Amino acid sequence: MRIEKEYKKSGYFWLPEKEDSKIPGVLTIVNGGEIELEIIDHFNGIKSFNGPDDFSRIIGFVEEDGLVTLEKCFYTKKSFSFGGISKSKIYVNKVLCGAQWKKDEIVTFDTFSFSLDCLEDWIGITGISINNDYAFKTTTISYTPPEKKIFSLDNGMMLEIGFGYTLPGGIALKEAVVHQNAYLSIKSSDLRELNDFISIAFKITNFMCFALDEVVSIKNVIATSPEIQRDMGEKKYSLPIKIYYPSTTYVEKVPNKSWHNMLFTFGTIQDNAQDVFNKWLDAYEYLSPAMNLYFSTKINAQKYIDGKFLALAQGLETYHRRTSNKTLMDTDAFTKLVEEIISNCPENHREWLQGRLMHGNEINLRKRLKLIIEPFKEYLGTSDERNRLLQNIIDTRNYLTHYSENLADMALEGIDLWKICQKMEVIFNLHFLKVIGFTDVEIKSVVENSYPLKQKLDS
Repeated sequence: MRIEKEYKKSGYFWLPEKEDSKIPGVLTIVNGGEIELEIIDHFNGIKSFNGPDDFSRIIGFVEEDGLVTLEKCFYTKKSFSFGGISKSKIYVNKVLCGAQWKKDEIVTFDTFSFSLDCLEDWIGITGISINNDYAFKTTTISYTPPEKKIFSLDNGMMLEIGFGYTLPGGIALKEAVVHQNAYLSIKSSDLRELNDFISIAFKITNFMCFALDEVVSIKNVIATSPEIQRDMGEKKYSLPIKIYYPSTTYVEKVPNKSWHNMLFTFGTIQDNAQDVFNKWLDAYEYLSPAMNLYFSTKINAQKYIDGKFLALAQGLETYHRRTSNKTLMDTDAFTKLVEEIISNCPENHREWLQGRLMHGNEINLRKRLKLIIEPFKEYLGTSDERNRLLQNIIDTRNYLTHYSENLADMALEGIDLWKICQKMEVIFNLHFLKVIGFTDVEIKSVVENSYPLKQKLDS
């Protein structure tokens, strides 16, 4: 999670239902979403030397934000000072600003809004129009808020693309600034647990990482619930609850992406965006292991190039396993063959042989990779180039998995290993496009017009 403004606030903190035992402390949230609470002493006093080190929930009251609820907390430093002042540090998984919940109360909401790096650039919709009349030396700037884009999700929720804005004010103006920002909102007709919304937001964030071919971070998360309201005159409004938590997709540097450096933009999918979003979310039901391996290479979870290569190779193999039931032979025929082989094996070796034959009907990595490449072979060179690509992947994967000396000279390294990783990313990208409903013609258009994809293919 991107924290655009430093968050370091002093306040008082206590355990639920123990408001009389408040402890002063400082709540800090750093860029990336890591949260720490530093308190004077510790929550249960000196008698808790052997007490619990974790808390499901802590309540606080801090400057500016007022009430805060801290979720899934545990000590990282538990200090005791006899006669002096001691400070303890507590890891916090989530912070909810604006309200408090009871000890075992489930946190539920009906809306969950957030923004992402580069979201405005990807959507490419603006309500700002500028008219220059050079003859009369006049410029007219007008703003009409764009209409929201609303999509129904198969899980019963709604996904909304909305637009916020600020307009110029004051009397004596030296400048006039109109600022528009875009946000995404997940809405439910029923109250749902917070983690349900976070799960969908995580998948949509990964979708954006894929579409932009860049790691983007979630930010400005706000949730609401009809159970948490405040009076505004004669009307009641749901109180916005700011939420902070560490997200998996985060890079320190804010990316800067123009449309021609993206895989595709919202404009590419706007006519069938609802179908695209649903297909992406549905894909997690059967492709999550492969998708997680792919995205682990994008967020630099793999620190070294050989780790990235192995994740991509395993990801492609897993992808094929999840999308194909192809085997070496018919299942019934293989079962009959195994029974015949086992029956002719000495009894004291049968258990060993069964273990060897358990996966004997599975196709090997070469065959899987060949089948994965087949739909997009026109983009991956000549037949000889594709065969060389397959052989390089297999030899390098086998060496980095087993470190067999006879494969050492055949395994790629350095710039050659980086180049083959680029090709493997392309294979993933093309299959993901197919998963979300792109036709062969549309995929060809992406290949021809996407600068990052062409770069990877040319590497």
